[in-house]
Amino acid sequence: MPILFVIKRTGGLWHIKGKEEAMKKFLWIPLAVILVAGLIFSGCAKPAEEVPSEIPIGIPMSITGMFGGFGEGSYGSLAAIDDVNALGGVYIEEYGKRIPMRGIVVDYESDPVKVGTLSEDLVLRDKVQFLVSHLGPPPVCSPIAMVSQRYKVPYLGGGGPMEPWLGLRDSADEPWEYSWNPGIAIGTPAPAGSYWDKPGYTVNGAWFDMMDEFGPQTNKVVAMFATDEPDGRGWYEGMPPALEAAGYTVVGVEEELGMFPMGTTDFTSIIQEWINNDCEVLWGNTPAPDFGALWRQCWTQGFQPKLVMVGRAPLYYVDVVAWGGDLPQGIGVERWWDSNWQDSPGIGSTTPRSLVDRWIEDTGDPMNPMIGPCYTMVQIIYDALERAGTLEIEAVNRALGETNMQTILHHIEFDENHYARIPLYVGQWQKVDEPWEWECAVVYSRHDFIPVTAEPIFPMSYD
Repeated sequence: MPILFVIKRTGGLWHIKGKEEAMKKFLWIPLAVILVAGLIFSGCAKPAEEVPSEIPIGIPMSITGMFGGFGEGSYGSLAAIDDVNALGGVYIEEYGKRIPMRGIVVDYESDPVKVGTLSEDLVLRDKVQFLVSHLGPPPVCSPIAMVSQRYKVPYLGGGGPMEPWLGLRDSADEPWEYSWNPGIAIGTPAPAGSYWDKPGYTVNGAWFDMMDEFGPQTNKVVAMFATDEPDGRGWYEGMPPALEAAGYTVVGVEEELGMFPMGTTDFTSIIQEWINNDCEVLWGNTPAPDFGALWRQCWTQGFQPKLVMVGRAPLYYVDVVAWGGDLPQGIGVERWWDSNWQDSPGIGSTTPRSLVDRWIEDTGDPMNPMIGPCYTMVQIIYDALERAGTLEIEAVNRALGETNMQTILHHIEFDENHYARIPLYVGQWQKVDEPWEWECAVVYSRHDFIPVTAEPIFPMSYD
């Protein structure tokens, strides 16, 4: 198996580097020096030679490639490991001492074919006891869940969006009993009486709440688009009925006017049809490069909708800045984490704000919303290990199922499908006077712990 990362000490920071020919930029990751000396308690502690020296955690991430923005969340996972080790490690009652964690990151280059092999290698060669990944498209995360089940290694991550993820879980030959997944729900209502049975816990709910405010100021004619792959197709098939039930007209749904293959470069006929039908709302779901190509042609061909809402493509700064010019201005997107979240504690003294400050200091980039969820995956493992008091896998897996805690991603508890819904809000890209040009401000939130940080841009400006 090729070595995808080397870790070396440079200038006081840890530099995690992929294969040189694949890396587009450096990712700086602070790692605490592992503390092997912990507080030893009397009583039931086992002989020193039986006490593990560390708890290895495998972190397969899409550091490069199409989903590179997701993979930057590995910073959060390693920051959480730093925070655990700054406390001396995880206290394991069975051994009567604290044991440090160690993170091992591999880049599967956004390739669903590679992720399973690399995850298996982490288990068999590196002997990791847990697997952690970003939230991400199910096809690139489900192979990790299959490795987790095969080797009975608990996995925290994946799981987004909920509906396709649970479809994959239900169709598996063997239920994924070792996978635990905080993630987003598209439109499925939460069970009555559950923690999530309130506004702000579905993508549809977040988007439609904003549409309730601005939709009546349009003609309610929608241009719908998506890439023809599982994530995009599922979205394209599910969203039009919801829009039409809310009183909107979606142009060309039966003909799949806005459905196109990934990598399409000419959208002339699609855009002209939207112009002919006087569409004032643009709504879709694609990878970032595909939307960038589409949106650039919308500008050049004179298609100027009043409101633009896009799933997936505008999530990360690294993606929207690649579109160039003022193309990001006013683009709306569902978001799941922000530096201003309240009542969302990290490990030790870490808060959402302090974690983002660390990220900015180390990378020079604006906030990446995936660092919070990836931090949370390790935070959940840390909590479950201390409650279980042992490294015995079945006991730890049971403890994961009993999780009920406040995290840096707010409240986490798992349902019978091992899924935990996370809160959602609407962000909108706006130009800022910072070392970076764009930030995705919170413009609509139904949560009292997620404050709004900017006024929405409506209608869109094309000056």
